[in-house]
Amino acid sequence: MTERPYPRIPSSTYRLQFNRWFTFAQAREIVPYLNALGVSDAYASPYFQARPDSLHGYDITDHNKLNVAIGSREEYDSWIAELHAHSMGQVLDFVPNHVGIAEPLNQWWMDVLENGPSSRYAPYFDIDWHPLKSDLRDKVLLPILSDQYGRVLERGELQVHFEEGTFYLRYGDRRLPIAPGTYRYVLEIALQNLAEHKDEEFYAEVQSILTALEYLPKRTETDPKRIAERIREKEIIKRRLERRCAEAPQVQHAIEKALARINGEPGDPRSFDALDELLNAQSYRLAFWRVAAEEINYRRFFDVNDLAAIRVELPKVFDAVHRLLLELVQTRAVTALRIDHPDGLYLPREYFEKIQQRCAKALAIALPQDGRAIYMVAEKILTGAEPLRKDWLVHGTTGYDFANQVMQLLVDSSAETEITKTFHRFIGHSLHFGHLVYAKKLQVMRLALANDVDVLGNMVDRLSEQNRWYRDFTLEALARAVRETIACFPVYRTYVAPGRPVSEEDRQVVEHAVTAAKRRNPAIEESIFNFLRDVLLFRFPENLDAEARAAHTHFVLKFQQATGPIMAKGLEDTVFYIYNRLAALNEVGGEPQQFGLSIDAFHECNLDRQRNWPATLLATSTHDTKRSEDVRARMVAISELPELWRRSLQRWRLANRRWKRIINETEAPDGNEEYLLYQTLLGTWPVQPSGVPEAIATAEYIERIQAYMGKALHEAKINTSWIQPNEEWDAAMRDFIGRILDSSSRNKFVPAFLPVVQEIAWLGVINSLSQTLLKLTSLGVPDIYQGNEIWDYSLVDPDNRQPVDYRPRRAMLEALPASTPDELMRNWPDGRIKMFLTQRLLQFRREHVGLFQRGEYLPLGASGMFAECCVSFARRLGDQWIVVIAPRLSSRIGFPPIAERWKDTMLEFPETLSLEHAHNLFTCRKLHHEGRVVAVADTLSILPFAVITNL
Repeated sequence: MTERPYPRIPSSTYRLQFNRWFTFAQAREIVPYLNALGVSDAYASPYFQARPDSLHGYDITDHNKLNVAIGSREEYDSWIAELHAHSMGQVLDFVPNHVGIAEPLNQWWMDVLENGPSSRYAPYFDIDWHPLKSDLRDKVLLPILSDQYGRVLERGELQVHFEEGTFYLRYGDRRLPIAPGTYRYVLEIALQNLAEHKDEEFYAEVQSILTALEYLPKRTETDPKRIAERIREKEIIKRRLERRCAEAPQVQHAIEKALARINGEPGDPRSFDALDELLNAQSYRLAFWRVAAEEINYRRFFDVNDLAAIRVELPKVFDAVHRLLLELVQTRAVTALRIDHPDGLYLPREYFEKIQQRCAKALAIALPQDGRAIYMVAEKILTGAEPLRKDWLVHGTTGYDFANQVMQLLVDSSAETEITKTFHRFIGHSLHFGHLVYAKKLQVMRLALANDVDVLGNMVDRLSEQNRWYRDFTLEALARAVRETIACFPVYRTYVAPGRPVSEEDRQVVEHAVTAAKRRNPAIEESIFNFLRDVLLFRFPENLDAEARAAHTHFVLKFQQATGPIMAKGLEDTVFYIYNRLAALNEVGGEPQQFGLSIDAFHECNLDRQRNWPATLLATSTHDTKRSEDVRARMVAISELPELWRRSLQRWRLANRRWKRIINETEAPDGNEEYLLYQTLLGTWPVQPSGVPEAIATAEYIERIQAYMGKALHEAKINTSWIQPNEEWDAAMRDFIGRILDSSSRNKFVPAFLPVVQEIAWLGVINSLSQTLLKLTSLGVPDIYQGNEIWDYSLVDPDNRQPVDYRPRRAMLEALPASTPDELMRNWPDGRIKMFLTQRLLQFRREHVGLFQRGEYLPLGASGMFAECCVSFARRLGDQWIVVIAPRLSSRIGFPPIAERWKDTMLEFPETLSLEHAHNLFTCRKLHHEGRVVAVADTLSILPFAVITNL
């Protein structure tokens, strides 16, 4: 690969989802295809060691090994060599925040479960070894059981096994260690079984092993010397036990007989007493996963029990986690990084500084003046007008912000009142977005993340006890103030850090949240909120000593780590499945309470990127989006047809009401669920090659919709949930979908539905092409999600993480030169038109890197009848330039929005653009102009989009 100055900025990226269905070898095979498409950098999902069946790779069990299910190191190196042969780089999605703990492959976690606080890896995790519940002292709560502990135990599902000198617990597919100090529970019974062999050497050896176990340092030891002794001695004991069993089969038999007794007999509850006693002596406490949220004492990734947070802020943890990554950076296998969930980091700014410094060292280069040695983007979700922190040494975000801005641009804002009335009338009540977010964040804190918030309440209570001015505040009042303040947080988190002044942005966020919390809670003494506000803003009492000041600081940093997951679970994973007014806007980082973005506001967003983050990633579909870019492009078109939408809903509800069930005096599915279903069907309904919607829904399609709606209902947590499934309601939803999509001639819904699909599909095509064009030409680095170079109508994961068949895409790309632009547009259902647009611009970007990375952005205004339907801007670097023309609100123009349909709509090109040699990049037609005025009808005479250039 050609050496470039650092950092190497991609001209475009292509996201690949690695798993056992898509391997390093397969990635190598498609490199020539990606290169021909115009992609400059592969953008890889995490591929370090994880669960073999992981479809996403975020459950990493060892950051320093590749996932063998994806391929060997040789296959990995072969893929990298192929990338380099095509001068391509690799952006790696890196996960510094957490590890997967469901597999015994995670040696750190297994060591913690075996040794408790005395584990050398105990500090690596964020575990509260001294929770309020005394029964959990020096233990980790493991919510992995499918039922109540006693029931699971007495069904015989928990069984202790012995293998190679080691005892372990088996529960289903899980294997958990048994603490060496508790081996005596088995060995004492085994010794009794050996009573007839008292004179044998092996009997004395078992006695000796029991004596050694008595002197083994306890699992609560924290003294480094005693921990080192424990690590050494426990392994010696295991080896002695293994050797003695190999030399004396009688010992092996006695142990097996002891285990048969300890493991109990289903039907005889008392037979499990010994096993219960043994398990209670472990460094973990097993619990039913549905009821343990209030007592979980290790920090997780959101509320995922199998993902435990790690303390990457500790130097030894940072070094351990980044060893292989920095090796890959050093060898140029990895040329850029995506940092997953930085809001979960203890100190995000410090993390970015450190990793940039380490990358500079790995690359053997001096750290650049701006501190950025490697291209890096952060998966930061921005809310409202929140800016990305300028002191973060990154190049931007992962592109959620752009995806939402371009989708809002395609909304017909004039229809807001009518669409809102239709939504409220259909569901039977109004929904206030702000109140809903507040309520669902409180719900998350009461259920899924209860212990995280309880810990904060206890911490701030201890802080108040240290000061005579605040010691009268009760634990309950302080805990409630914490919950209410978090529920009113307008952003995911603040970034207050020790040794640095509190920023104005952070001060405003905290003041806003506390003020809103006070307003919502007039019965709570105002001084309690003021105390919490002052702590969060580092306004500590003057008389604090160093230890107390450190405790106050620690609380603030822990508070900041908690607000992000609560916002994510309350907003993205709950509200976005309830506030369905226009579900296309319910996207990660989205603002569905906003209804549309003006052309001027969109230009301002791009100008802001030019000023601050010109190399940020631009996304439209990702592995995390709730629905693909093409599904959203269709669904957002509903805003252009509000009257048709209103009439159609009435007709569809009437036709389908007979298929609903009455459950507890309520119709199932309810109005909101039905409203979301119709939008989803419009967004995903298959279209024939002729452009006509398919007349019959296939069984596969019906199953996809049933699976999606099942997930949507569980996430909404209104009538059913993951924690408490309402199987009757779930079945009613599945049955409703099956009935309304039935292919029989008696079905009145589908014939009434298909004409609306036709209208929406046409508008969706134009929206999709426009958002693709805008992504490929705006300020930033465009990202293509795997397979989305042609139409993709996938929904939320796992639907959007299915393997991509590259054979037809490769054949389609190879055949593109033989097709004319007008033919591609006429045959739009086959997806070639989207591939044509994508390839032409990706290749053009790669050929003119400077124009797109450094070129200025010039908004252009249209005039005439359809001026509001035309988005246009120029990019210019010296005498090189392009002008982009993209349609929006095309229902006003007609399908396709080309030629004379644009009437008198005109664009005026700036004086700074030389029109000599100006031509259409896609059709190669020379630009026709009168002076500096260009007729959109002429420019879009063949295709409904254009890029004019002099290059």
